[in-house]
Amino acid sequence: MNPLDMMITELNAENMGLPLLSLMENAGNCLAQEIKKISDSSNISTPLVQVFVGMGGNGGDGLVATRHLLNQGFQVEILLVDRPRHFSCEESKSNWQVINNIVDYNSSLKLKIINDSQYLEKVRIDQDKSVLVDSLLGTGIKGKLREPVRSIIKFINNSPGIKIAVDVPSGLNPLNGKIEDIAVKADYTITFHRAKTGLKLNQVYSGEIRVCDIGIPEQVEQMVGAGELLRIKKRDPYAHKGAHGQVLVIGGSKEYSGAPALAALSALKSGADLVHVICPEVAALPIKSYSPDLIVRGLKGDFINTEMVDNIFEMASKVDCVLLGCGAGQHKTTKEAFNLIVQKINKPLIMDADALKLVKKDQVKDKEDLIITPHSAEFNAFFHKKIYIPLKMEEKIRILNSIIPEIKGVVLLKGTFDLIFQQEKFRFNKTGSPGMTVGGTGDCLAGLVSSLVAQGHSPFDSACLGAFINGRAGELAEKRLGYNFTASEMIWFIDEAMKI
Repeated sequence: MNPLDMMITELNAENMGLPLLSLMENAGNCLAQEIKKISDSSNISTPLVQVFVGMGGNGGDGLVATRHLLNQGFQVEILLVDRPRHFSCEESKSNWQVINNIVDYNSSLKLKIINDSQYLEKVRIDQDKSVLVDSLLGTGIKGKLREPVRSIIKFINNSPGIKIAVDVPSGLNPLNGKIEDIAVKADYTITFHRAKTGLKLNQVYSGEIRVCDIGIPEQVEQMVGAGELLRIKKRDPYAHKGAHGQVLVIGGSKEYSGAPALAALSALKSGADLVHVICPEVAALPIKSYSPDLIVRGLKGDFINTEMVDNIFEMASKVDCVLLGCGAGQHKTTKEAFNLIVQKINKPLIMDADALKLVKKDQVKDKEDLIITPHSAEFNAFFHKKIYIPLKMEEKIRILNSIIPEIKGVVLLKGTFDLIFQQEKFRFNKTGSPGMTVGGTGDCLAGLVSSLVAQGHSPFDSACLGAFINGRAGELAEKRLGYNFTASEMIWFIDEAMKI
């Protein structure tokens, strides 16, 4: 598991109702149990456990472990790397208050503050009875280390006794196992929930890896939550126009001009720099009237047709992703054009609405950078399955699992719960509002997903993020406007829905 995924999981667990303070308590308790097992197996009688505590969440795990070790009869010495007021994690700060309140009444506990590397000269290690616990940095490591942490890591590595790292040895990159400066060379690493990717890539430094279950429900990793917003890429302040994604929307017809406009506006509101719309000329003026921010090109005809294909390919070559289908209608010549487009287009492709009824599945089944966003009727039309989607999620998932392997792309099945599949990967999203049954909210979703793909997110992450943000925008619209909001009104809540 990479560090970002773990941060997302923890935040989603908190949003589910499981406080980070509880997760820290479980982590520290498990850490203390593992320290006892290690000291028992090493035949160390009443060892001194020295816990090196940093200012983040990793330090909080060490503080919790200290309480449990004291209850088990250990002598514990906490060595804090900075002043207590500098704790960056509220949960760690709370656990420090507990430790600070009991130190005067427990002779087995000592506290020392190392805010100067020279203080390390006064720290003594018993060669026969020492366990050194590294709860300094955990996954929060970037570049060259600062003092006194750098000197403390050297001190730990040069000391006798058993060295135990909490979650990740301080200084080791948890993603790739690389060491940019120096790192704790641990005999054991006690990690939480799942082993971080870098641990197994550098066991010279991580030592024996033990994974602790800290009580995160399995469903947390299946449910899309606010933690997903941590994936949103930060904008480059020195970027040029278009660097944050360009989207091409292909759709619209004589009857429908609103759908491609809503999709395009949603793509803009969610961060794409430039959004182009190619449509029949009859729909161009209405689409332009929605906003001067849209780049609209109308081509001759009342429907998307085969004579437009060369112009569409030319435009598609200049953008980062293509959204196909919104408001296109189901004219015979549109079907021919769409099937030509998907055969030759070499960009990430999002298909929605009429495209799902017109494009043959076999034309796109091997395209991994494909996302389809159907409701149940469009799902049946695309897969040619006349299935009843039952209300029970378990049965729905079982049926979908038997069908989804037929394509390599992502399927985002819209509903009361959105279900997102890609081969063996699965997530579900619960955000949304009953007011979203109004027409156009699905077009907003398709535009959102397209924007995220254009900004560099993977197809699967884009589908998960898009479903969450779209549903959350609907919830915010309901809160402000009641159930009777429109899709165009919902778009104005997208930027707020993208904030953690």
